[in-house]
Amino acid sequence: MQMREQATASLSKLPLRPQDEVECRRCGVHCDKVVYPAGCVEKGCPFLYSYEEFGHTYVGCMQNVYEVEIDFDLLREAESRRGGFGAMRVTAPPLPFCQVEVEACYESRTEELGCVNPEFHELPVGEPSFRVFAQIRAS
Repeated sequence: MQMREQATASLSKLPLRPQDEVECRRCGVHCDKVVYPAGCVEKGCPFLYSYEEFGHTYVGCMQNVYEVEIDFDLLREAESRRGGFGAMRVTAPPLPFCQVEVEACYESRTEELGCVNPEFHELPVGEPSFRVFAQIRAS
């Protein structure tokens, strides 16, 4: 009976759809999904809302892909510069049309065999679900 409980406990830790997670802590690298709010504005996302308060216009996501509300004038100003506005940490599974990337915090901790949770890097449904990469090392 105890063996069955241990097996059930270890199985419950494995997610059914790792690509729907917003962060991965299965190894020392620590990866997070990030979304670019400027992409929401560019694409005219139907879930982007705005409101005016204190003489400023603020925008946010109705699906809570990111939880912050951003001053729209500051977003546009930052996008006009070389670095752009940048990314926000994802707080809910991104939608297929969200501009999403995975950022690794401690890439030097990558294990010899690579990522232990490669499905985490899959794009949201509706986008191609493969990724091509190569590492060339001197022998």
